[in-house]
Amino acid sequence: MTRSEFDALVRDALALIPRDFRERFENVEVVIEDEPSPSLLAEMGHEPGETLFGLYHGTPLTERGWAHGNALPDRIVIYQRSLEDAFTDPDEMFEEVCLTLIHEAGHYFGLSEDEIEAIEDEFWYSGGELGDPDKDRD
Repeated sequence: MTRSEFDALVRDALALIPRDFRERFENVEVVIEDEPSPSLLAEMGHEPGETLFGLYHGTPLTERGWAHGNALPDRIVIYQRSLEDAFTDPDEMFEEVCLTLIHEAGHYFGLSEDEIEAIEDEFWYSGGELGDPDKDRD
């Protein structure tokens, strides 16, 4: 898949994540990189052969103080090659990109892993569809 095709896939996935997530993103950049570096994986405690599909870089909203203004954008990185290596079926890859965006957005909002998993489960068990992307989510 070309980078522009993958970029379009990520944009489509962004349109499906819960509306309240999308509308509350402020100063967040979603970027695509090939894969995480071996040093990043080691720093995160991953074993050889493990990888990441995405990663949030920044300060979660729940941890920001009054002096946080004028900061560089937070970043959600989606790793294209890591996803392509793990998924040959385009629909499965799309679902994983959606789940990865939900997961990393959860970190931006300062949600707990349990809260993030509940949102991911809602997405997964609804068949990878969160319904109308413009409908408010609970």
